[in-house]
Amino acid sequence: MLQQLVLDSAGAAIGIFLGVLIGLGMRKRKGNTEGLLANSVMLTASAAAGLALIVMMAFRYFLG
Repeated sequence: MLQQLVLDSAGAAIGIFLGVLIGLGMRKRKGNTEGLLANSVMLTASAAAGLALIVMMAFRYFLG
């Protein structure tokens, strides 16, 4: 059941990861590093994707 929840929710997490990666990457190139975890775009994007995955899994579990 957990495996199916992860598979069903992975699309949202991948989308969030790519969007944050592109957005923060462009922002960091302009010199604005405010709000990054450990001054790393990749770490911040991974954390956002992990949070999105957990939230999406909870939605699917409780509402589906």
